[in-house]
Amino acid sequence: MFRKRGNGLVPIVLLMIAIIGLTGCTSTSPSYEKISLSTVEKPEVKPNRAPEAAPLRVAVASVTSAKESIKYYDELLNYLGKKLNRPVIVVQRKTYAEINDLMRAGNVDLAFVCSYAYISGRDEFGMELLAAPKMDGSLAYQSYLLVPKDSKATSWQDLRGKRFAFTDPLSTTGRIYPLYMLSQMQETPEAYFSKIIYTYSHDNSIKAVAEGLVDGATVDSLVYHYLSLTEPEHTRQVKIIEKSPVYGVPPVVVRPDLDIRTKKQLLEFFLNLHQDPEGAKILPKLMVERFVVPADKDYDSIRMMAGLVMPNEQKR
Repeated sequence: MFRKRGNGLVPIVLLMIAIIGLTGCTSTSPSYEKISLSTVEKPEVKPNRAPEAAPLRVAVASVTSAKESIKYYDELLNYLGKKLNRPVIVVQRKTYAEINDLMRAGNVDLAFVCSYAYISGRDEFGMELLAAPKMDGSLAYQSYLLVPKDSKATSWQDLRGKRFAFTDPLSTTGRIYPLYMLSQMQETPEAYFSKIIYTYSHDNSIKAVAEGLVDGATVDSLVYHYLSLTEPEHTRQVKIIEKSPVYGVPPVVVRPDLDIRTKKQLLEFFLNLHQDPEGAKILPKLMVERFVVPADKDYDSIRMMAGLVMPNEQKR
């Protein structure tokens, strides 16, 4: 996510980098609890104490690397817990699919996800849109095709036989879009590229190109602009040779069986942040103007691409 700083756009990360961000940042450790769901134990019963509110479990997809994602969402999630008067537990996983699996199983309540991860989750188990960040007057983002600064490549055709980095299997900008572009040339990535790697975050893909580990990658435009301000030593070493059409921005989502009262509280929190004195201080740090209610149709162009290039992955 981004805010204006001078003439530039600065991301949220995070929502993601939330919703990945989301994507202001400090080096202090977050004050909320971090857990691995596989090791959660039942809380000790203390009958002489008043019962505590049930924790709200929030999943953060690693649009940027895990440490940066947590820093990005830290203040927002702490304030969410304060407003709801309940503890917030942050859960991270390496892939978007793992985040979807947690929500499918009811192990997280709220999540900041990629646009295609939302589409996949909606189709598979009814994942619901809650809110989306409005950044620089827009509810959209793009995929940027990057190559090293000294590369002679100027188009997709120049990357034949080269090394390429995808981000995540469910990433719109980091995998669906490049698959679609190759399909328009009647090519597959396995035949077209000499080597393919997965970086599992957009900042890692940018760094992989900058450091010459790969010859090209596609990344989230929001994360690219964020790094151009926070870590310009990496973006200075790459160049953008193509930009995709715009797509619906990564949303904030909830599991479908979350109770109505909590959904309403969460929606009110996000929609009113820009009018809340403390929330109005947090949003610029996330580079977000405000949160709004998105429409499912905003993601139709992504559905179209995914339906063409990965029909067998629509249902896992």
